[in-house]
Amino acid sequence: MEKIYTLERDLIINVDTEEVEIALLEDRRLAELHQEKTSKNISVGDVYLGTVRKLIPGLNAAFVDIGEERDAFLHYTDLGPYILSLNKFIKDTKSGKQQTSLLNDFKIQPQTVKSGKIGDVLQPNDQILVQVEKEPISTKGARVSSEITLPGRYMVLHTFYNHVSVSRKIRGRDERKRLQRLCESIKPGNFGIIVRTAADKKKVQELNEDLTALVNKWDVAYRAIINASKKNLRSARVLAEDGKTKSILRDLLNDSFNKIVVNNKDYYNDLRDYVTQIAPGKEKMVQLYNADKPIFDNFSVRKQIKSSFGSIANLPNSAYLVIEPTEALNVVDVNSGNKVDATVDAETNALNVNINAAREVARQMRLRDMGGITVIDFIDMRNPANKKKVLEEMQGFMKSDRAKHTILPLTKFNLMQITRQRVRPETAVDTSEVCPTCDGKGKINASILVVDHIERELNFLFNEKNKHKHKSLKIFCHPYVAAYLKQGSMSQILKWQWHYKKRIKLVANNNFHLSQLKFIDAEGEIKL
Repeated sequence: MEKIYTLERDLIINVDTEEVEIALLEDRRLAELHQEKTSKNISVGDVYLGTVRKLIPGLNAAFVDIGEERDAFLHYTDLGPYILSLNKFIKDTKSGKQQTSLLNDFKIQPQTVKSGKIGDVLQPNDQILVQVEKEPISTKGARVSSEITLPGRYMVLHTFYNHVSVSRKIRGRDERKRLQRLCESIKPGNFGIIVRTAADKKKVQELNEDLTALVNKWDVAYRAIINASKKNLRSARVLAEDGKTKSILRDLLNDSFNKIVVNNKDYYNDLRDYVTQIAPGKEKMVQLYNADKPIFDNFSVRKQIKSSFGSIANLPNSAYLVIEPTEALNVVDVNSGNKVDATVDAETNALNVNINAAREVARQMRLRDMGGITVIDFIDMRNPANKKKVLEEMQGFMKSDRAKHTILPLTKFNLMQITRQRVRPETAVDTSEVCPTCDGKGKINASILVVDHIERELNFLFNEKNKHKHKSLKIFCHPYVAAYLKQGSMSQILKWQWHYKKRIKLVANNNFHLSQLKFIDAEGEIKL
């Protein structure tokens, strides 16, 4: 029987001018790391009105121009059985025959067969509605589908399917029947609904509000198609997926969440409004962080990033993993280290190390978003019951992974294979650093000169001839420098405050190198 582990979750969000970093902590350990460029063009879930550029009969697929740098790839199996209905909807919408986004009076077309050919359905220059399933990876363009699904908090809206299905994770027979009857009574015609696990025990009003929001999203796409048609656009994004933070909250927000902390006021207000919308009463867990210390440092996220993305991941009792990604697959080697429990036999030691390794492998796969095939070389065990135990533990640890995955039992040689869906480029963080102080030369200026450098800058900033009147300053520096400047009853920082008759505050930053400095006044960073 598969195990399910209950975890306490925190979401820590670092908003910068160029990107947003989102860290999901489970029991204070980094479980997921997402990095989104603020200028990013394409995301999983975006819906595009595209134009078929060319057909590839040998692959039974088409390349679709969606207005991005590389054409999107659309396979015949991703067209879905209702592609003829979707194509007719687009054609009627562009011609003005389809006067509404609702499908109650829309005539559903015959379903396509699974063994059909792409050329029987599409031709070059046809316009088609597609949804991004996988973002561009390496030299490949996005992979798209014509089965348009709009995910909500409690349900997923499926265009043209006209059926209701309930998540298998909702176990109660009576509850499943209730949700089935309820959703069938409120859903609009020719739309399908997939009831999500979060809908368990929810009232009709909450479900109806979620459904109404999804129908409104489909209406936004409908109006965008009309607008693109009026402008004769070959391609256009007609519906943008919510940001990564919102999609995480939409999928995961429950009683296990402790807090959501963000260091940007606009982002904070937006998130608070969103949480109020999807989970009234939980908006208090959204907190604005405004301390001097960087938010990722305060919650030990940066330290965990540095320790988690190398080729070696440490386990308890000196055991460790060696993680090696290759072109074809990912390889993980489990090593016991040189410390073992002398009170138990070798088989038990191997089992204990392998269970700890399984927990860390599950975490690493989510953290790095490792896709494709991963092969894990566990420490040899001979007892079949122990092999089964490791498999069950791995299945339990992987339960919280939202990516589709398959776990195979251990082989005779104690190898486990896991396949995991990848929808985004793998998260890779280079944990090695070139010395920023000496730039690889191996020599730096004497440390005492840092103090002289600060004093020169203070002389300039507090000079009466300086057109900028600085009433107070914060100096960000390396912790060693901060400690040196604060030592003694009459420290250097106190001498400067007395001399300049100004308020000067030192802020230690672990990310700074020894001679790095930053001066900040009430208006922000001062460029010197």
